[in-house]
Amino acid sequence: MRNNILKRVAEQGPLIHTITNSITSNDCANIILACGAYPTMAESEEEAAEISAAADALVLNLGNPTPARVRAMLLAGKAANQKGIPVILDPVGIGASQFRTQAVQAILEAVRVSVIRGNASEIRALSGCGGSRGVDAAKGDAITSDTLSYWIDVAKRLANHLNAVVLMSGQMDVIVEATTACAVRNGHPMMSKVTGTGCMLSALTGAYCAGNHQAVFDAAVAASGVMGLCGEQAYRRVQRENTGTASFRIALIDAVSRMNQTTLEEGIHVDYQ
Repeated sequence: MRNNILKRVAEQGPLIHTITNSITSNDCANIILACGAYPTMAESEEEAAEISAAADALVLNLGNPTPARVRAMLLAGKAANQKGIPVILDPVGIGASQFRTQAVQAILEAVRVSVIRGNASEIRALSGCGGSRGVDAAKGDAITSDTLSYWIDVAKRLANHLNAVVLMSGQMDVIVEATTACAVRNGHPMMSKVTGTGCMLSALTGAYCAGNHQAVFDAAVAASGVMGLCGEQAYRRVQRENTGTASFRIALIDAVSRMNQTTLEEGIHVDYQ
């Protein structure tokens, strides 16, 4: 957190190529803009590689996958590797279907990823420790103080296998690389009532990694902290204004647009393990 992660993104204004799903694409684009970066969302096979070659980071989101979208992700990922920019993979719902699982495996075989961002069930499935039923974490997969050491071990297994940072989001977030692990204890339960907060976290992680190529672990920690803090701020605003989940979604993006390094440093609750 000593690397001025947010400031560097705001100063550089990196371009983030995000291939995501139609359900959350608008929110992902807006969260990227809110933190000072710029989104592009080309998913056509005819241009995916070319767009990635002009970008500063690539985010691949397996929500609502199609064969054409997966082929575009492979082309984009290979181009990103050739350029040497960070690649963030969000393995949405891995284990829920054979097609989805095979798509993630194909990407990991062909593309070097910098960060894997998923919920506990997805990371557990990807690490070979069990399956996933859908896009949301199973009720038995809560990350708590009592289960934290187990989830760190699961994430470390995957991080070491892929030589990547793992950002596991949940009741608390776990961020792991080969020799370092931490838990970020920010956020609010209302975040689970809005579609796409996980996708937005992946997009935000891409933006922070783009501005901090040499500090990917710190960038992932910052993304987790910012998202959690902004969720807390959004909830307080909704309570004050007596509104609901739609207003919470807008308040969350507003909060990201107003976040700065000082507020992050003062408000993040991070424990290094």
